[in-house]
Amino acid sequence: MKTYRSVSALRRSFRTALLGASALAVAGPAMAQSAEAPAVEEVIVTALKRATNLQDTPIAISAVTSETIANSGVQSIADLNATVPGLTFVNSGPSFSRVVIRGINAAGEPTVGVYYDETPVTGSIGAGNNAGGSTPELRLFDVDRIEVLRGPQGTLYGSGSMGGTLRTIYKKPTYTFESALDGSLSKTEGAGDWNYEAQGMVNIPLLQDKVALRVVGFYRDTAGYIDNTYLKLNDFNSAETYGGRALLRVQPTENFTLDFAAYINRTETDLPTWFPAVGEFKSDARTQQPLSDDLDLYSVTANLDFGPITAVGSASYMRRELSSTQDVTQFIQGFRTPARCQALFNRGPACDAAQLASYYAYVDTQYPAALNPQQKMDTYTAELRFTSNYEGPLQWTLGGFFSDRKTVVWNPQVGASATTGAILSPEVVMTGRIIDDTLKQYAGFGEISFDVTENFNLTAGARYFKYSKDIIGQTLVPSILVGAVITPPTHVQSEEKGWVYRFNGSYKITSDIMLYAEASQGYRPGGANQVLGLPGNLTPYASDQLWNYEAGVKTAFWNRRATLNADVFQIDWSDMQVRVLTPNGAFSYIGNAGKARIRGLEAEGAVHPIPGLSISGNFSIMQAELTENQPGAGTTIPNAGLKGDRIPYVPKFQGGLAVQYVWPLADGLSGFARADVSHVGSSYNELRTSYVYARKIDAYQLVNGRVGIESDDGGWGAYLFVTNLLNEEAILSKSVGATSAGRMSVFSAPPRTIGVNLRKAFQ
Repeated sequence: MKTYRSVSALRRSFRTALLGASALAVAGPAMAQSAEAPAVEEVIVTALKRATNLQDTPIAISAVTSETIANSGVQSIADLNATVPGLTFVNSGPSFSRVVIRGINAAGEPTVGVYYDETPVTGSIGAGNNAGGSTPELRLFDVDRIEVLRGPQGTLYGSGSMGGTLRTIYKKPTYTFESALDGSLSKTEGAGDWNYEAQGMVNIPLLQDKVALRVVGFYRDTAGYIDNTYLKLNDFNSAETYGGRALLRVQPTENFTLDFAAYINRTETDLPTWFPAVGEFKSDARTQQPLSDDLDLYSVTANLDFGPITAVGSASYMRRELSSTQDVTQFIQGFRTPARCQALFNRGPACDAAQLASYYAYVDTQYPAALNPQQKMDTYTAELRFTSNYEGPLQWTLGGFFSDRKTVVWNPQVGASATTGAILSPEVVMTGRIIDDTLKQYAGFGEISFDVTENFNLTAGARYFKYSKDIIGQTLVPSILVGAVITPPTHVQSEEKGWVYRFNGSYKITSDIMLYAEASQGYRPGGANQVLGLPGNLTPYASDQLWNYEAGVKTAFWNRRATLNADVFQIDWSDMQVRVLTPNGAFSYIGNAGKARIRGLEAEGAVHPIPGLSISGNFSIMQAELTENQPGAGTTIPNAGLKGDRIPYVPKFQGGLAVQYVWPLADGLSGFARADVSHVGSSYNELRTSYVYARKIDAYQLVNGRVGIESDDGGWGAYLFVTNLLNEEAILSKSVGATSAGRMSVFSAPPRTIGVNLRKAFQ
């Protein structure tokens, strides 16, 4: 395996990679005028905590370059599934998506580690301990590359990486002035207004070769296209997103670099779900469902070159305030029956006329209503690692990690206006519960890589982990309808420690063909539920673990004008954490499902057949299912899965294809055309497909296109683009439950959108 062991070689490699990526994005049109098609771009990645060539890295890894991000219209990590095999998202709307790699999808803590530069981020726990279901999605503008590592990365990246790791690497400050502007105007079919967005970057050298500042800002206003027929609200799901980041690089000496970063992300919208029973892109929710997501992230990274050893230290602080709303009016109205009066009000004999009238009068004060969880999360992380930096057959990495995440959730049922559906202010609380959740994690990790021969490499890694989770829950406002009684603070604690391992071997048959095999382990913390009326034996849930076994091949051929990488894998998952519903379907909690197995094939490739033409594609085939019955199946747990049931939201097949052509139009001017096609197979939203609230998610295809003209020197470009060209009704998630009165709501991709995009770079 080729690594870059000297500091100068590493710097030259990064400089070459950055210049190469920029040259491909900027001078791509000029390449179209050359006599011979260029080789597929060489990408330098740092997935192994040291710099390696993508094709020489003996793991299943994909790299999405800045050019691909810009030309395919990727704006957040949720848009990446078309470009990476085995990568999917359980997308329930803005601020509520779960990243899934290789079918490792389950409620609870994240199964995929998400990193922005050196900083790991997670979502907020919410009322159901589902931190992985609200992954932060920062803006992907002025990005160097995105690395997607498939399969457990527990030794180097920790507990959140049992399915894989997704790393966004932003462009860093440089010591030359540069700036860029990017703006778009578009119209979505069925929307009453235009979408518009603008983003820009400026890089300013403050002290020659010592200090530089890079600032990025963005603003996006998206028009709504969903109507509420009950509240008479048209296009209610408009969204406003804005923010930016500032990166300051300080380099006191050639061997010491400090990178300071600040990220700000703001989102304001209304929950963009709709009810197919009401009509396409129609809702009859009785309340408005506003959502706000404020995220601030601050980090510092120090890189010190000691010669034979490189030390990297990083620390971060993230503050996130997330407020969402879910209409439960019809659920509450369902309590307005004689049977409910008998069970809840009289607790025995049937209610007489006076009792029934009194009970109905009480129920009528409890709606219109909505659940309005309000979360505040503060997370501190720190990591220090040392990496070998010398020529020789033995290379190593050694480090330690710490994380402290504290989340406070106020989860009330609040009143709303009967005429406008607006949430009442000041807040009118029908019932409410507060949860204080703290998760602390400590870890030490290391990997050793040894070149047995020039072509044969063996790698072994281990990570020792320890975590503790403390939860305090208290019900402050009671409700007889949902069984909420005033409770004092209740404290639940869980903790665990252990080891995870990774073993890898690779062999280079030629300089262009490499075989590798790997066995790696992943884990995820357990915890405790805080659900009203849950029996004590169901309060705790255990950590889940898995072993991944895979073999792969990486190839380059046709004078490196084509690459093809593929792998097969099997994952054995034990004590799988799953979302469990109470018998009435009103509340969910986390339990352990037993065992599951995922078997799959992944492949991706790229080819440059003629000058200016590039074709890339990927696909994955997976069989993800339980290998034993979930405890409680067929008895106390209505949605419990049985052996052979498929893991929710995991398609058996998915794939993507991209074709891009750049050709000369005139001196200094080129034409540009690109098409992206993706297919996602069908899946289910529950393990037990016969469960009353289970629904099938149909397969869908999305086609995006872009055509335009651009200058050969990368100074400017003008493009016409379309997303969802075929206007596919691509439903991404379905939700059914007691709180929606058994009615199905869906979240889908936006309808066909057509627009123009202008870019301008300044040097």
